[in-house]
Amino acid sequence: MDFQPTEDQRALRAGVRDLLEGRYGREVLRADLDGGAGIDRAVWRELGRAGFFALRLAEAGGGVGLGLPEAALVFEEAGRVLLPGPLVATHLAAGTVPGAAEGEAVVTALDLGDGLVTHLDDADAVLGLPGTPPRGEPVRSADPMTPLHRVAGCGPDLSAYRETGALLTAALQTGSALRTVELAVRYAGEREQFGQPVGAFQAVKHLCAGMLVRAEVARTAVYAAAVTADGAEIAAAKLLADGAAVGNARDCLQVHGGMGFTWESDVHLHLKRAWLRAEQWRTAAEAEELLAADLMGSAR
Repeated sequence: MDFQPTEDQRALRAGVRDLLEGRYGREVLRADLDGGAGIDRAVWRELGRAGFFALRLAEAGGGVGLGLPEAALVFEEAGRVLLPGPLVATHLAAGTVPGAAEGEAVVTALDLGDGLVTHLDDADAVLGLPGTPPRGEPVRSADPMTPLHRVAGCGPDLSAYRETGALLTAALQTGSALRTVELAVRYAGEREQFGQPVGAFQAVKHLCAGMLVRAEVARTAVYAAAVTADGAEIAAAKLLADGAAVGNARDCLQVHGGMGFTWESDVHLHLKRAWLRAEQWRTAAEAEELLAADLMGSAR
């Protein structure tokens, strides 16, 4: 079985990377960070025109007609650039919420525990809830680019979306994990200590090597789960991707030293986003329980 991306899939990934780097480069990221946590509707609509949200929607319904493997590649690229907003929820809402597929509507979801929802102020709809979004109480967020609100009452049943939501969130985490590898390696080659780059020191080499292994293992798991769409494999992919995103961001901070903790560095943004995504759609505890149940069932 060949899990390598096809030529068309590689072209899709390259095209999305060019779009995101051109439309949401570091300067835009920092401007958004300094200016507030609102969603840029122009960027959202451009993503819609590019087919980001309608990627898996059937061509007969105005979509692109691709599948989960292609969506995983696209969301991995979004994770690399820390693109903000409820990307997964809007993608899942394509074809059911008017305007979601085209990027005209922002759709969020109650995909966090304790009634928490992201980007509620910017949302036109909440996945699974009819009508306008409910009001919520603002909650301080670890990620400065992901505002949180707590909504009272029971949320909608998201079981039909949970597997795909977990997989696409894992793809976002994988993109972040791969990006922090790049940031760590680049800094290790530029920063000098005792007359040589810090990357020449064995301890730093080991950190960077461990980061690469962590990210590639997560990416392999995400790609495999995207092909099989198996619930247990999706749970494993989410578990590995969360660990890679958080662990790599922490190690990247170590490579950067004190610079990594400054506001001017992007490394802490990857860590904060990874913490939040680790609680979305499927937590580590939930993934572990699902995997344990699957193993017990296989052993019978």
